[in-house]
Amino acid sequence: MTTAEESTQVQCADAPALRDGNADEPDDDGDLTDMLGELRVLLPTAQLLSAFLITVPFAAGFAAIVTAEKGIFLATFLLSVASLVLLSAPAVQHRLIRPLTNRARFKRLATRQIVVGSLTLALALVLATQFVLSAVFGHAVGNVAAGLMATLIVVLWWVLPKVWRVGGRL
Repeated sequence: MTTAEESTQVQCADAPALRDGNADEPDDDGDLTDMLGELRVLLPTAQLLSAFLITVPFAAGFAAIVTAEKGIFLATFLLSVASLVLLSAPAVQHRLIRPLTNRARFKRLATRQIVVGSLTLALALVLATQFVLSAVFGHAVGNVAAGLMATLIVVLWWVLPKVWRVGGRL
């Protein structure tokens, strides 16, 4: 057997079996490239929110806001930065531990980090909505808008995907 044939056999042995273009394993949600691509959608949101929040304490009116709103700001800022760390972790880890010896385990760990990072990002978005709209329109509007934003995120990010998965629609 030639070196080229051996190389082809090794590549084929490492690749998942395909059926109609999809992996045979029902719990296989794509390769690492797909996962890292999904992070490219979430990371800019966390980056933009964190960048906005970094500037807030330096605004002229920040010193005048009430202590409760400063608490909301602190929680929002910490959640935003935590989401940035959690969402970027799989890409950094993937780069540092290459080549992967256990792809399935890495995908499970990375998925957990992405889900927790998405949760912290969702909370930061809700609190940012409350913080900004309370400052502009008052606490009643800020609280209602934050509740609506929380509902929208829960439905679109968690409820619909679960319903679609259980129903076999996607």
